[in-house]
Amino acid sequence: MGHFAVSAVGADRPGIVAAVTGVLVDTGCNIEDSSMSILRGHFAMMLVVAGPDALDASQLEQALSAPARDLDLVLAVRAIDDDVPASPEGDEWTVSVYGADKPGIVHQVTRLLADNGVNVTDVTTRVIGEAERPVYAMLLDATLPPTVEAADVGRRLDELGRSLGVECAMHPSEADIL
Repeated sequence: MGHFAVSAVGADRPGIVAAVTGVLVDTGCNIEDSSMSILRGHFAMMLVVAGPDALDASQLEQALSAPARDLDLVLAVRAIDDDVPASPEGDEWTVSVYGADKPGIVHQVTRLLADNGVNVTDVTTRVIGEAERPVYAMLLDATLPPTVEAADVGRRLDELGRSLGVECAMHPSEADIL
């Protein structure tokens, strides 16, 4: 079986998941990993699917072109290696950031984590609260390598948060549902 990365983005409406996954079933594909969410009114889906050996990325993209056109989706299909790259080992932590929204928060927090050898595995951001007083919220899942002291990274995040005017905190991750 070959593997493909499939991405689709479009204005949120009923039927996007059903239309895309219907084509995947019809072409003999199986969804192995997925992340789907509404981002400011746009539905975004990222899928890793396994497909039959006879299917290539261009054929799958062509098969998905009808629902993409009908639902006004921006769609892309790429072949990916069958080998699963190993993620860095370490302990799972959650980093949270809350405060006034401004450009550069994601970059500066993730830059600090990268500079400390921390691998970010998931990022979710939202602007929450009342329209008059919006609050920027960011949650990151991250892997701290065994050689990194969590307290040092936490102290640096706290310092960065104060300079950005936001609250940054980190704690060990709880067990995930999936």
